[in-house]
Amino acid sequence: MTVILLRHGVSTSNTARTLAGRSTGVELTEHGEEQARAVADRLAGLPIERIVHSPLLRCQRTVAPLAEKFGLEPVFDDRLIEVDYGEWTGRPIAELLAEPLWKVVQRHASGAVFPGGEGLAQVQSRAVAALREHDRALAEQHGQDTLWVACTHGDVIKSVLADALGIHLDGFQRIVVEPASISVVRYTATAPYVWRLNDTGTDLSALSNQQRPVPDSRSDKPDAEVDTSGPVPGGELGGTGSADNGNAER
Repeated sequence: MTVILLRHGVSTSNTARTLAGRSTGVELTEHGEEQARAVADRLAGLPIERIVHSPLLRCQRTVAPLAEKFGLEPVFDDRLIEVDYGEWTGRPIAELLAEPLWKVVQRHASGAVFPGGEGLAQVQSRAVAALREHDRALAEQHGQDTLWVACTHGDVIKSVLADALGIHLDGFQRIVVEPASISVVRYTATAPYVWRLNDTGTDLSALSNQQRPVPDSRSDKPDAEVDTSGPVPGGELGGTGSADNGNAER
C-alpha cells in the first residue's frame, strides 16, 4: 500500500516556540488553516481511499478540508498521536535547549526517554505498527494497491521515515519534516520505499498510476517477478524538499 504521511499545518504552539506535545486545544494558525486547504487542493484527483489522523486538534483541523473534498469520514488512531514529552510538554524551546536530555534527543534518539513521558523508540514502534496494520486492512479490503493519508506529527513522521529508509533511529534528526509537508512511503511484501520526503509543492500526479494487484503470498513466482514496486535504477522516482530544520516545531 502507499501512505501519504501528512504533517499538520503550522500551529499556535509552533509560532509561540513551545513544545506542544499532547496539549489539548492547540489550534492551527491562520497560515496553518491556509496550508490545510492547500494540501486538499494538491491531493485532489488522487485515488485516496482512507484518511487517518492523530486525535489531537491540530491534526483534525488539518485533515478537515481534505475529508470534505474527498467525501471521506476521517478516523483517528491513538498510535499516531504526538510524542508524550512528559514534563517537557508546553515548555519554551529556548528553555529546553539547556536540558542535558536535549543532546541525547539529538544524538542518541533511541535512548531518549522524556521525564514522565515515553521514549522515542516506543514512538517509532507504535507508529510503524499502526501504518502497517492499516495497510493490511486496506489490502484485504481492496485487493490492490491503495493510496491513503495519515496525518500526524513531526517526530512521529521522522521516526517512520527512518524505519522506511532503513536507518537507525539515532539518525532520525537528519530528516526534515515541515508543517503541512507530505512524505510518501510505499509498503510492499519485501520492503518499504520512500517516494517523497518533506514535499511541499511538487506535482503528485504520478501517485495516481501506482495501483497494482497485491501479490499473492502463495505465489511460486520468484521475488523478482512478484515485487515490481521498487524504484528503477537511477532513482527517478525520488522527491525533494527544502527548509530549515524545524526540530523545535512539533
